[in-house]
Amino acid sequence: MAAEAERLEPEAAAPEDAVGEVADAVDGEPGDPHLLLGNRLNLHLYPRGCHRLSQLCAQRAPRLLEVEFLQLSGHEDPRLLEATLAQVPANLQHLRSLVLRGGQQQDVLGACSRGFLTTLPAGLSGLARLAHLDLSFNSLETLPACVPHMRGLSTLLLSYNRLSELPDSLGALPSLSFLSVSHNCLRALPPALGSLSALQRLDLSENLLDILPPEIGDLSSLTELNLASNRLQGLPISLVPSGLAHLPLLARLDLRDNQLRDVPPELLDAPFVRLQGNPLGKALPASHSAPETPVTCEMPRLFLNSDLDSFLVTPQGCLVTLACGVRLRFPAGATADPVNIHYRLRLPEPRLVPLGPHDALLSAVLELRPHGVAFQQEVDLWLLFVPPRARRCREVVVRTLSDDSWSDLETHLEEEAPKRLWAHCQVPHFSWFLVVSRPVSNTCLVPPEGTLLCSSGHPGVKVTFPPGATDEPRRVRMQVVHMASRELRALLEEPGAAASPLLCLSQRGTASFLQPVTVQLPLPPGVTGLSLDRTCLHLLYWAPPAAAWDDITAQAALEITHLYARFRVTHFSWSVPPAPASSAPTLQRTRVPPTLIPGPRRYWLWHTTKSCVQGLARKAWERLRLHQVNLIALQRRRDPEQVLLQCLPRRKVDATLQRLLDRYRGPEPSDTVEMFEGEKFFAAFEKGIDVDADRPDCVEGRICFVFYSHLKNLKEVYVTTALDRRAQAVRGQVSFYRGAVSEEVPEEAAAARQRKGADPLWMATLPIKLPRLRGSQGPEQGRGASLSLAPLNLGDAETGFLTQSNLLNVAGRLGTDWPAVALHLGMPYRELQRIRHEFRDDLDGQIRCMLFSWAERQAGQPGAVGLLVRALEQSDRLDIAEEVRAILELGRQKYKDSIQRASLAPRDLAPPKPSASQAPESAQA
Repeated sequence: MAAEAERLEPEAAAPEDAVGEVADAVDGEPGDPHLLLGNRLNLHLYPRGCHRLSQLCAQRAPRLLEVEFLQLSGHEDPRLLEATLAQVPANLQHLRSLVLRGGQQQDVLGACSRGFLTTLPAGLSGLARLAHLDLSFNSLETLPACVPHMRGLSTLLLSYNRLSELPDSLGALPSLSFLSVSHNCLRALPPALGSLSALQRLDLSENLLDILPPEIGDLSSLTELNLASNRLQGLPISLVPSGLAHLPLLARLDLRDNQLRDVPPELLDAPFVRLQGNPLGKALPASHSAPETPVTCEMPRLFLNSDLDSFLVTPQGCLVTLACGVRLRFPAGATADPVNIHYRLRLPEPRLVPLGPHDALLSAVLELRPHGVAFQQEVDLWLLFVPPRARRCREVVVRTLSDDSWSDLETHLEEEAPKRLWAHCQVPHFSWFLVVSRPVSNTCLVPPEGTLLCSSGHPGVKVTFPPGATDEPRRVRMQVVHMASRELRALLEEPGAAASPLLCLSQRGTASFLQPVTVQLPLPPGVTGLSLDRTCLHLLYWAPPAAAWDDITAQAALEITHLYARFRVTHFSWSVPPAPASSAPTLQRTRVPPTLIPGPRRYWLWHTTKSCVQGLARKAWERLRLHQVNLIALQRRRDPEQVLLQCLPRRKVDATLQRLLDRYRGPEPSDTVEMFEGEKFFAAFEKGIDVDADRPDCVEGRICFVFYSHLKNLKEVYVTTALDRRAQAVRGQVSFYRGAVSEEVPEEAAAARQRKGADPLWMATLPIKLPRLRGSQGPEQGRGASLSLAPLNLGDAETGFLTQSNLLNVAGRLGTDWPAVALHLGMPYRELQRIRHEFRDDLDGQIRCMLFSWAERQAGQPGAVGLLVRALEQSDRLDIAEEVRAILELGRQKYKDSIQRASLAPRDLAPPKPSASQAPESAQA
């Protein structure tokens, strides 16, 4: 809700031009009238903001009467803050928005610290025009008495405080339209809350509510009601379907993570109601024992930065947000003793990513240690993932390693934004975790009485198990995969060809069924029982590790209806004569991924005039597995030595190039090539161009990639050449090659790589050109004097360099002071807001983006290092400023020593020489 609250208060952010003036006025006196910028006064980023406001009030500046938006930090001294706020009604009479948020500082573990605000002066009730009040991230235990008297208030934000109750007088705010009291300690709500007739949005999430007053149904203007993460065990009559008639505008009702066990069916099916995380349909425990320890008001929260790879979990429980965006919730009592948890986020590679034949990877691989430690209560885990483009007949699951085998956890999707989704699951112990997209899987336990297994992805696919089919329960799994008819027609070169969905069936064990099992498949699209030519209908079957598909139409007695074809089997395997050796190439057998139940059998119904379709079925099966991609190689316009390499799905090429060509230029994308999910490939620079970095993903001069269709297969590298660029430009190339076949890549990859030409591993070659260096620039001088950002160096050799590693060290120590440093560096406030939004869950990402984007603009310009040192000093970060000076001094000393060793030092740097005439000769040498 913090992000949502920020979105609802655009008036609290200053425009870019106004903040530019603030940056220029920072060096002035605290009472400098230039701090008054139009109708806004933002002092939350400056130290001693209350002192500055007090001086402005003491000066009786006439422009104070124009201020409508005031922003102060809640981390000021409480008494000074209260005294300063007492002067506001008399000096800022037209104030419309007052923001007193905390949370701008962090503790040693990276968690946001609360502000010191505990009350407000009574005089603030005299602000007749105040419409927006933000008191989030502070230490309020009771609502200040002056708030109910602010009759014009329309937005009241009280999130992340310590409120245990709300007063009845809160109902006296007739204009209040948005109230946020999330992450507090509320146990009950006052009945007077129903008097807020104008209230449209109410956020009560993350509290201790176990019951709601019936008066909540009187909020006739309500459009959003968030009650997630409370202790609700029931709903008032005013919220059941009959009572919802009094809330005609309600568009969202969030009841996730409560204790609801019985909900009316109308709410279960309502699209605007969220009920995930409730024990719906589960019986109450047999007995309830009184808790031995008192219930804490709020669970501890930890926010880790990238420097920390572990955290401590106590029996009290905690909420943890990792630097990579992963969230964990350890309930109270999950551990009996304190446990130190380590985490690591690894880039995906085939040996770490077990994928089925039609699975797609959606996230990186998360490892949580210690492995196998069982928790006394299940731990909630939220993983960010890339939303898949195609969701029809597919589902997203979290895959984990348990007992030396991979399994899929029950997963719920939570949408924070249209393109920002979380995969939420509960884990009993820690291991490896990743998010995958797979075809919808339906599983059932077949009892001796028989059952019916239907596909949720395609209702026409059914498997009927009659009574007596098995003498003991047997688990059966079904998956259905679709293939576009146009792809099949193009493969067969036949306009009328069509195929039913591909059915995959598997079971635990190899025993045959005691009674015939009926399998139903829909007829191929465009084919009905009346127009069917049975000679064109083929039932195809494949059981790994066989090399080819088999036509079992003659063996299976097909029963044709108007829309469906049915056949009976006693087992999910067929005894067919071996195919001739020339019918299909023999493929190397590979290990079946442990995510799959052993021995999946596949059935496919085709309608085609072709007489021999086994080989064509194998090609169509491969086509289902392949992704059509293009390879691009672009050079940065202002730094040709920086090369962007990317592998893109064909549908995304045009949009990506349109976005990149304002900063990059290069050849047209490669021709379309086909790749498997998880396939390795390499980029090799040739004809005089080499990679200019010692990278872990660079093997023998080749940049290694692993293709995953939903992830960004993108890398930026710096290149160099041993040729003389002063004489002429260097025209080289980058070639892309497939990697060696590994056992993790499916066995069909071997056949897919058989291509026409001398080199079956080559995919594409794109030209790369390093322009000729102009003037007297040499290869080494060119990089330092040009705008090349390969090493991201700031400064020069004589005054000292700040390298990319140095800048990373600076970024790692800035913490929450980075906005003040950015303003002193001259960055516009609007850019700071953009960085905050883009990296809203990653503090380290915000700092690095700010610092390196500024360094890119300053590269090659004199005085950049001095500007950074001054900005650090003006932001009261003298510790970092002194460290930067020490780095520069060390660099200067090394530069002098290297000149003296090479006998190139001028007279004022080198030791005395016997003859002064030797210096020019040495310099010329």
